[in-house]
Amino acid sequence: MNEHEKLNYVELPSCDMAATKAFFEQAFNWSFVDYGPDYTAFSGQGLDGGFFRANLRSRTADGAALVIFYSKDLEGTLSKIKAFGGSIIKPIFNFPGGRRFHFTEPSGNEFAVWSDMGV
Repeated sequence: MNEHEKLNYVELPSCDMAATKAFFEQAFNWSFVDYGPDYTAFSGQGLDGGFFRANLRSRTADGAALVIFYSKDLEGTLSKIKAFGGSIIKPIFNFPGGRRFHFTEPSGNEFAVWSDMGV
């Protein structure tokens, strides 16, 4: 449901739309709706959004916001990400309240996954 003045949608760049879509379909069971060759959207993932074709990437080192997944099985999620072409750029580490790791998908966008399980 759309809520007044609440976060509603996120858009991220993708230099390889096919690889980005394949990664999220396989690793997280996402589905996409294409709006022409330069935009694809996803929904039902906690926050709806899309990828637009661009020769850019979203990385915290460049000042980008970090989109973070939650997992009940951090090691299992890490294994799936690696198996489907993601790269782990910060291995699992502890922080107050949980553990997390950072990864990039095939187009180079950075995401993180956190868990409060096993803390």
